Amino acid sequence: MGLWHWPYGVEVVAAEHQVSLGEGETPLVRSRSIGPAAGLDQLWLKLDHCNPTASFKDRYAAVAISHMCAAGQTHCIATSSGNTGASLAAYCALAGISCQIAVVETAPEGKLQQMRSYGAQVIRIRGFGLKIDITADVFERLERLAGVPEAALQVSAFRYSPLGMSGIQSVSFELDQQVQGPIDHVFCQAGGGGLAMGTATGFLTLVEHQRIERAPRVHVVQPRGNNTIAGPLRQGKERGQDVNCTTRISGLQVASVTDADGTIEACRDTDGTGYLVDDERVWDVQKRLAREEGIFCEPAAAVSVVGALEAIEAGEISADSTVVCMITGSGFKDPGSVEKMAEDMSCPLIDASQVETTMGLDA
Repeated sequence: MGLWHWPYGVEVVAAEHQVSLGEGETPLVRSRSIGPAAGLDQLWLKLDHCNPTASFKDRYAAVAISHMCAAGQTHCIATSSGNTGASLAAYCALAGISCQIAVVETAPEGKLQQMRSYGAQVIRIRGFGLKIDITADVFERLERLAGVPEAALQVSAFRYSPLGMSGIQSVSFELDQQVQGPIDHVFCQAGGGGLAMGTATGFLTLVEHQRIERAPRVHVVQPRGNNTIAGPLRQGKERGQDVNCTTRISGLQVASVTDADGTIEACRDTDGTGYLVDDERVWDVQKRLAREEGIFCEPAAAVSVVGALEAIEAGEISADSTVVCMITGSGFKDPGSVEKMAEDMSCPLIDASQVETTMGLDA
């Protein structure tokens, strides 16, 4: 069924222009360890890293590229910190659209290889995604390059691609069907803010269509070194803030505000707030997700879980709450973080005669 069967929210195109790799309808699993250990029995994990290119961005790319096909556009110019580029490259390959991607300086090699494997031209730009002035300059240059009828600038932000980003609302529609009873809180990690904005908007759409009585509180979680949205949201401000990004969590290094203002408004309409978390705890929870829940995700995907843990530790959500955390990208996306996560586990090369002594229960 995918993204296209929803009667509201997702901006539909004619069937002959729809491009799909089977995105959406990803699993929702209950935490068996991390949640109960924190006193939260109803902690649910939305496994959006199970999408075709291993990130939630496929919900955006499928709709964005479908609309490009409907418009007869044949050239995609894009920006990415990693996952957006991989998704766009895949869907462009499927649609026969050429794809050029300007990526942030710190994009992990795994994501760069994935983009190039789909045939995209990929260019890393010094300071992009880290410095405010450089990031703004890059966006201006790309907008000029895309200012021809056959091209489109694709950025996974409502500000630049509202049609494509409508696909993010499908997260909320799926959660409404997957969770028995009302959801109290949804925690979304944020770089530019599009996931949180789309999720909040999706739940508000369900309220508008009388599918649910109230929207869950949709919260924004960011690394402390990229406080463009979470801090202003918590402080009651209406606008995001540009920062020079210092977080080492790849994928969430977005120095400009992009969708910050819209995200603050949408999340505030659900009575959501913001959480700032430390990089070190993100890496710790990434490892815990793998070791205790069997979920192999990139660091950015663990950020939502850290936010939920800090919320319950602060007494800001009750122990009987139903809580959903978004798991947004696969661990294969960021090989460097995988090395860090597995550094305490050796992989020796042994002779056959050593199997019993090395692998026996008493070893």
